[in-house]
Amino acid sequence: MNDDINSKVSPSDFEPYFKEDYFYFGDVVNLPEMSDRQTELIWELLSLGQGSSVLELGCGYGRITNRLAKKGAQVAGLDISPILLKEAEAGAAERDVNVEYVLGDMRSLPWRDRFDAAFLWYTTFGYFDDADNERVLREAASSLRKGGRLLIDHHNRVLLLRHKLPICNVWQRNNDVRIDILSNDVLSDRSHIERIIVRDGCVRRTHLSFRQYGFSEYVSMLRSAGFETVEAYGEEGGAFTSDSSRLMVVAYK
Repeated sequence: MNDDINSKVSPSDFEPYFKEDYFYFGDVVNLPEMSDRQTELIWELLSLGQGSSVLELGCGYGRITNRLAKKGAQVAGLDISPILLKEAEAGAAERDVNVEYVLGDMRSLPWRDRFDAAFLWYTTFGYFDDADNERVLREAASSLRKGGRLLIDHHNRVLLLRHKLPICNVWQRNNDVRIDILSNDVLSDRSHIERIIVRDGCVRRTHLSFRQYGFSEYVSMLRSAGFETVEAYGEEGGAFTSDSSRLMVVAYK
């Protein structure tokens, strides 16, 4: 998918990728104890406390949002998938927590000056062309109060480019299989995921593309969006280096 095509992305383009199959393999790809650790890390990086108001953009089936709510945050989650939001609401009911789940596009948010913190987790940033990706950051900034924090979790582009590609990851649940094939386009700085689902005797293929940004690019975009300072962390919130598997960016409004 090149930038010219990707600039025309609409919410319906993501529907084949973020459907019930995505949730079905969720606890296999992200084990519950891993989601618990990630929730604790987000809580720490965003300096959250009891009653903090938090927005997750691209919340999916609520694996993080519902956990944050259980810890005492006031949480809202936005996603483009009605199927995943339905699962998120069911998960919130199961945990006996209140979460405001909203169907919508992260390029156009309904909130202004409301949240203490917001985050895009698990490579949820970069789906669009550069102009729309920057629009996402401006919308996130507008949703935050003065002093609010934005957290973005993404692949470390430097490390990913050093790997021999394509990378193939395979997960199995019962007799069903999910295969993700990751490749890079070094001319457009985009990564592509070809997903193959083998489930109940059927084979389904979907595709997702996302832009890879380096830290200096994040700093430029985030300052342009209205943030004053930007920090970088590696996995588990440690120092970010070229060998870090993840780049976690925290921006302060």
